[in-house]
Formats: sequence, structure tokens, C-alpha cells
Amino acid sequence: MPTIPAPNDQWYVVHVLSGQELKVRDSIERRIEAEEMSDLIYEVLVPQERVSEVKAGQKREANRKFFPGYIIINMHLLHDDNTLVDRTWYFIQETDGVINFAGTKDHPMPMPNHEVEGMLAQIKEREGSIKPAVAYEVGDTVVVSDGPFQGQTGIIAEVNEDKGELMVSVNIFGRETLVPLEYWQVEIG
Repeated sequence: MPTIPAPNDQWYVVHVLSGQELKVRDSIERRIEAEEMSDLIYEVLVPQERVSEVKAGQKREANRKFFPGYIIINMHLLHDDNTLVDRTWYFIQETDGVINFAGTKDHPMPMPNHEVEGMLAQIKEREGSIKPAVAYEVGDTVVVSDGPFQGQTGIIAEVNEDKGELMVSVNIFGRETLVPLEYWQVEIG
């Protein structure tokens, strides 16, 4: 039998209705306060990142979930003898939008410590940065949607993910010319 982590080191993946992750998180957080569960449920996460995309020629930023249909909860759910903490179990199961604990039927297992550390590091790393919603690759054909070359079709010659920039080969006056563009200035052609 695996060793059960300390109560505040137990992290679980909870399957929820897709598209309802934030609503379920907010509901759990409200109920934690109302039902005085803060001694058993410590943190509820919906890991997300900011992405930028172009729709109808307009640059927009949005949140994209790492794990659609799942939330991550740090809570005391298992005693040292591997039995459930009934109060926590029923609290989560009775939350509107919760389907079940991921990967289990009746007896959830906490996420391995290395997975928790990796996930938390990934969340922290992506905090504050904005990634493009579309991943561009060298050789992709794109249409310039903003700037002096708007409407031109080009081929990506270079991708700089850190800066969110592309070098695009565009035909200008009958010659192929490399033009630096930001991700949001192009759309897949």
C-alpha cells in the first residue's frame, strides 16, 4: 500500500462538466467558507494560461485551460490508514458539476508528489505570459491580417516563440522579402 501524504500535501484531480470548471471552483470556494471546510480543503485550481488570437482582424486575449473538464484540489481526503475523510468526500461529490475523482471509482489516490510539483511549476511559469493560441511552424502559409502588408500571403521562414515573432517571406514588387511580424498580425492561410 502506498504511503499517504500529509493532509496538506494531498492533491486530487476532479472530473467536472466540461466548460463548468470555473463555476465548480467558485461554488466549492463559496461552500468552503459557508460550511467551514477550510481546515480540510486548502486550494482549488483551474490551471489556465493567457493566449492571444486574431478573430475577425481583431487581436484578443483569452484564458485557455490546461486540462479542460478537470480541476485540481489540495485537500485532506485520506487518513493515514487509507480510509476516506467522509466529510471531504461528500462535500466534493455533492458539488453541482462534479462528475467524480479522476482515475478512480470509489477510492481516489492523491497525485504523486513529482506530478504536483511539475504542474505547479508549469502554472507559475506561464503566469503573466501570453502565448499565441496557434502554434506556428516554419513552412506554414499565412495571410498577413494587420500592418502595411495586410492581405498578402506569405510563408513562415523563422519562428521566435519567446518574442512571439515570425519572419515571413512575402512577395513585394515581384521579389520575395523577409518581413518581421508578430503572431497576432497573421492568420493561418
